[in-house]
Amino acid sequence: MTESADVDRFTKGMKRRREIMGDAYVERAESTKKDFDQPYQQLITEAAWGHVWARDDIKPRERSMIVLGILAALGRWEEFELHIRTTANTGATPEDIREVLLHVAIYGGVPAANSAMRIAKDTLSDMGKI
Repeated sequence: MTESADVDRFTKGMKRRREIMGDAYVERAESTKKDFDQPYQQLITEAAWGHVWARDDIKPRERSMIVLGILAALGRWEEFELHIRTTANTGATPEDIREVLLHVAIYGGVPAANSAMRIAKDTLSDMGKI
């Protein structure tokens, strides 16, 4: 890949990251970046946001639902809550989230779904969505 393609992927990734996470979140994350984690931040901006999230094959709503299912099944609760909050920008509804968590219960396990359901309820309530 050329340096130009890398720059394009980073630019595209930062744009999508802002669309999904919101400007305030991205600005906070960028303001805490150090030389130590700059290569990591560049990697996730290019790979996660500029490559995967920026694809047009499925909509942000569906990507959001996939991410929530994976994070719940893996028990990555801090990221799970963060991605519940991003549903305000992706279009995934509380009903979509409930459906994802039903799948998590069957394919990822009831204990993971129990924790995810509690976090989702608390977060969606805090967001005024339920």
